[in-house]
Amino acid sequence: MASEHPASSTNPESADPAVERTDPEGEPGAAADAGPADGTRSRRDKAAALRHLMATEGETVGENTRGFNRGTDEAIGRLSNYEDLRKQARVIKEDAIAELPDLIDRVTEAVEANGGSVYLVKSKSMTTEELECNAHLEKEGFDVVETDLGEWVIQIAEEAPSHLVGPAIHKSPEEIATLFNERFNPDEPFSGDPDELTQFARDAVGEHIEGADVGMTGANFVLAESGSIALVTNEGNARKTAVTPQTHIAVGGVEKLLPSIRELEPFVELIGRAGTGQDITSYVSLLTPPTDSPVLDFDAPDESMEAGDREFHLVLVDNGRMAMREDSQLRETLYCIRCGACNNSCANFQSVGGHGFGGETYTGGIATGWETGIEGLDSAGEFNDLCTGCTRCVNKCPVKIDIPWINTVVRDRANRGGEDGEFSFLVEGLTPDAEPGGLDVQKRLFGNIETLAKLGSAAAPLSNWITGTRPVRAVLDRALGVDARRELPQWRRETVRDWAGGRASSADADREVVLYPDVYTNYAHPERGKAAVRTLEALGVRVIVPDVGESGRAPLSQGMIATADRAASEVYAVLAEHVDAGRDVVVIEPSDLAMFRDDYEKFLPERSFERLRENSYEIMEYVYGLLENGADRDALSGADGAGTLAYHSHCQQRTLGLEPYTTAVLSDMGYDVTTSDVECCGMAGSFGYKSEYYEVSMDVGQQLEAQFAGERDDGSTLVASGTSCSDQLEALFGEAPPHPIELLDPV
Repeated sequence: MASEHPASSTNPESADPAVERTDPEGEPGAAADAGPADGTRSRRDKAAALRHLMATEGETVGENTRGFNRGTDEAIGRLSNYEDLRKQARVIKEDAIAELPDLIDRVTEAVEANGGSVYLVKSKSMTTEELECNAHLEKEGFDVVETDLGEWVIQIAEEAPSHLVGPAIHKSPEEIATLFNERFNPDEPFSGDPDELTQFARDAVGEHIEGADVGMTGANFVLAESGSIALVTNEGNARKTAVTPQTHIAVGGVEKLLPSIRELEPFVELIGRAGTGQDITSYVSLLTPPTDSPVLDFDAPDESMEAGDREFHLVLVDNGRMAMREDSQLRETLYCIRCGACNNSCANFQSVGGHGFGGETYTGGIATGWETGIEGLDSAGEFNDLCTGCTRCVNKCPVKIDIPWINTVVRDRANRGGEDGEFSFLVEGLTPDAEPGGLDVQKRLFGNIETLAKLGSAAAPLSNWITGTRPVRAVLDRALGVDARRELPQWRRETVRDWAGGRASSADADREVVLYPDVYTNYAHPERGKAAVRTLEALGVRVIVPDVGESGRAPLSQGMIATADRAASEVYAVLAEHVDAGRDVVVIEPSDLAMFRDDYEKFLPERSFERLRENSYEIMEYVYGLLENGADRDALSGADGAGTLAYHSHCQQRTLGLEPYTTAVLSDMGYDVTTSDVECCGMAGSFGYKSEYYEVSMDVGQQLEAQFAGERDDGSTLVASGTSCSDQLEALFGEAPPHPIELLDPV
């Protein structure tokens, strides 16, 4: 049985050892058991399962995925038209999915005209991991052998693949050597040398290919016009399997169809770069089967059969895909080309791998859409919350899929299928959201953080003392899943709005802005808001702090779309008046700016969204613009420089491309700035507070801790641009880092 996958990259002989998975359809395999049949697990059980994966697989997965990311960044950097290719690929996939029924008809005609057969499989029957092909064939008495190196390793180990393109990415060469020693009992035990392991696998798999009666391959792309299939691989096993046996079966989802070879180029350019950091994969094979090569008889090569004896069967798999095509929110999932970039770029995936961040078949962020469409919400719901919406995968996806939005939509659907829990009464009446009953009480709590902040601020400091007591923390942990090991926000009695409303603003300012008072700046960290106001005033700007509610980021992160939608309309109604008056909107918290610039597109009329997006700025971005346009830098604190900084930029700030503004301003002020390059701090808003994910959060944070440990030892000051980042750094280093704007505060 052939196995092949797009960008099936590095093998044990590579410089960064990793064995890569490829399967007959070029698609991922089943993740480890996600829980009992009813699709539910307790928070404690989930935490234990994730902890086990971090201990047994996390280190290897992390090393390999981060290696892929380094290669990807370098490969993309060598491609001058990367963004143009992404846009082109996106348009091609959009059009292909829109024309899918016609493409199925066209490829059927082409393949049959070539002498082959086409089958449309509409439900689970006989192909790849998704359709449990191996188990079906073995039950019928067939000897099924995977020919991709990583997939073969997984088959021998009787495990589930853990990555879209690297099924054995969780196994080190030493672990593979142990597996081979136990399974094959060689005369000389394998030592873990990658070259030795690769050669053994090549010889063993080659024998199976020579003796195979049927070769089954995937089809990374299927060209409707000619009936051709494209195999994009690194090991060459797929094309051997396609042309060696007498019968060739190619299996692919219907979404693999492209109109013709003319649309193939951008995908060949992108798939290796995005997934594994290669300029191009080792083998790009185009076949129009049945191929015209003779069928080889390795025992009697002179008696090989003629080319006309070949058979070809194309199996196109629906299995929920056509229904996904009609689903406006899941449709984008079908644009996926299985490169694995979303797996690699996800900090949580780097810690737990696809056995934790994955479902019945698919792994990583994009898995939520696939699992929902193919397996159902129960499967997707088991791992969906591991997507924190950090958006780091968005810029890495070669087809520009909004993976965080798909995860949010699925989370919302899962929310609406629940029933009231044992502790729902604790938050009933305190949560003015727009959600139905049955919403998980933990999600309802975090989705209504503004209500908690208002109550906590009004009762501060008593509220902080009460919530810090051991009995209350125990209740919060047991009933609401708020981990007792995590420090809670300290609410402040005087908010930024209170402070701003009770003082005189600059009288000689020649422009006005609106400073958006996000929940944490307003109620927990007013010093940031005050520093922003004073800095802007020193640069000649009058600042208004309006009475406006939470942006909707908190409920959106919990999948509470209706509540986020309502919040977006309410916030826009307030801010639009200021935009109409010619005022820019300045935002301190990057996740709220991401709402205004990206997420509000889902909730507001197009023109309203564009107006807010075009007039909203991150605070350091705005300061940069003022300084570039002649504002007096000497009016700010630190104008002569004040040493070295270790700066961590918020995930969404980096996705929006705003990090350079902060570093430019700080450098201009004389600071020596070192920036982090980890995917995420691990806190990710409410994620780090949740008891089932606390340890994952801290494991992710260790990457940031390791990077900044040396900087701290050398006396650098830690700085962070997001509230959650600041909270995580405080947990890691024992001190709360300031926001960059606080370094500029002229007071």
